[in-house]
This record gives sequence, structure tokens and C-alpha cells, in this order.
Amino acid sequence: MSRLTRFIGTPFGLATLACLALAGWALWSGGVLDGPIAREVRTSSVYAAPGVELDEPAAEQVIGNRRLVVLFLEPGADLRDGCRATERAADGTLVLALSREVDDDGYDTYGCAWLPGRDDANFGRAAVAETTIGRGADQFPDEPVEAVKVIVVNYDLLVRADIVPDGARTISPSLPRYLVAAAAVTAVGVGAASIWLAARRAGRLADRRRARRQQLADSRSRLSAAAAVLGQQIIDLDRRYARAERGAASGKAASGKQDAAGGTGERGDFVRRYRQLTMDYTDLLANIVAADRADRADVDRLTERLERLIGRGRELAGSPAVPGS
Repeated sequence: MSRLTRFIGTPFGLATLACLALAGWALWSGGVLDGPIAREVRTSSVYAAPGVELDEPAAEQVIGNRRLVVLFLEPGADLRDGCRATERAADGTLVLALSREVDDDGYDTYGCAWLPGRDDANFGRAAVAETTIGRGADQFPDEPVEAVKVIVVNYDLLVRADIVPDGARTISPSLPRYLVAAAAVTAVGVGAASIWLAARRAGRLADRRRARRQQLADSRSRLSAAAAVLGQQIIDLDRRYARAERGAASGKAASGKQDAAGGTGERGDFVRRYRQLTMDYTDLLANIVAADRADRADVDRLTERLERLIGRGRELAGSPAVPGS
């Protein structure tokens, strides 16, 4: 119970309750509890009980858009209950319930005037309308459409006598249905806008990811190119390194002196710088191999280090200490 209480206290729970209340109101005002007569006359001016032979489209055409509802009930039916069942569904109209007499040829009739002010200022007019609307209809017990025509004539006379207000009957959905429809349209609009915004945001994110991937691919291409250039430099310098090392060894034998790196003079300096270059390159190899898993910043840093090594390689290549091949 406490969990349910906490849920109801949340904004989502309150919104759920509001939606349930709106749905219940819409169902109730829409006639979910109505009987078959009320459900029919909400959108129609004629009701025929099962077993009653009636050309309903023809009867509907005769009545037109008048504020008139005619009920053809089965013989022996309770006309009063049938008529009163239409109070909410046919509000603002004049209702006449008919049924065939059991022991006589003709109709039993009962009228209900669901007109504005029927219980107050227009009580007398409503009573006159209820007692007048069915006059003459029992002359056509076997021709219900003709009986409807007589009822329509009576209705028109009541309108001319200003007993029944003139005007057309309008059948419109109840307010909750409008609200539900508006909520549905709003939900569709908001949902479509949300989907569009989400798709646009996803597209932008995808573009940014694609741009980052492209930039990373470009950085890795630069790294690979720099590594290839440095590798070729080291290969080219390796021949000069071999000659410089031999020259340094000869100088050592001739002078009997050796510098700290194992060579003498400019040749020894070349040997030391070449060895340092190759060691630095070797240290970078593991990072270069792992560059496929590195981000762009790390790849760019590796490329900068390689470019510095390439610069050192160019300086060695231009050194006059060892003649080229």
C-alpha cells in the first residue's frame, strides 16, 4: 500500500490518475453505461426494437434534422421506461415511443419532451408537446414510415405554434471526447516532434563521430607515413654508420685514444647520434604498434615525436663526418 501511495505521489502517478479520470469521464459521457435505446438515439433519430419491421433509412430521411426522436418498441413494452432511457442521450429533443397494441390495431404512445426548461418555465409547453406529438400515428399500424410522417407533421405544427423551439438537432461528441481527441493529436504532434528532434540529435552525434573517426584515421595515416620515413632514413644511415664505425675503430688504433662513446672525433659523434636515434626509434615502436587503440591526441603526440626524430635523421644525413656512398 505504501508503494502505491508513493507512486501516486510522483508526477507520473498524478498524470496517470488524471488520464484515468479523463478516460472514465469520456466513457461515461460517451454512453458506456447506456442501454441499447440510448446508444442508438445518440446518433440517430429512429430506434426500432428487434423484431419490429421498419425501414430505418426511410424513417430517418422523413425526420431529417428535426429535434425529434421516434422509438418503435416491441408490443407490450414499457413505453415510459423506454422513453425515459433517452433523457441524456437525446437531450434537447422531443421523443415519442410507440408500440403495437396487443389486443387492437394501432399504437400505444408515450411522449417525452427533453426540451430546455422543461421542469420550470416551459413545463406547460413540454406537457402539450408530449400529448400532441403522437396524434394520428395509430392510423398506420402496418405502415410505420407513414406513421413517422404523421408524427413529423405534428412536430412541425408544434414548432409553428412556438411550443417546441425551432432549430436543427446537432449530434456532436461530448467534451471529454474532444479532450481525448485533442490529447491524442497533441501526443502525436509531441511524439513526432520528439522523434524528429531525437533523430536530428542522433544525426549530429553520428556526424561528429564520423568526423572524429576521419580525423583519427588521418592522424594514424600521418603517423604511419612518419614512421615509414624515419625507418627509411635509418636504413639509409645504416650504411654510413658502418663506415663511420670502421673509421672510428681505425682512429682508435692509430691514436690509442677513445672517447666516451667508443669513437673519436666527428666520426665518433656520428656513431653516438645514430645509436641514440635508433634507440629512440626502438622505444617508440611499441607505441606505434598500439596506435590503433590510441585516441587522436596520443597519435598526434607520437607523430610529433617521430617528426623530431626525422629532423635528427636529416641532420645526420647532412653530416660531413662520413661521406655518402
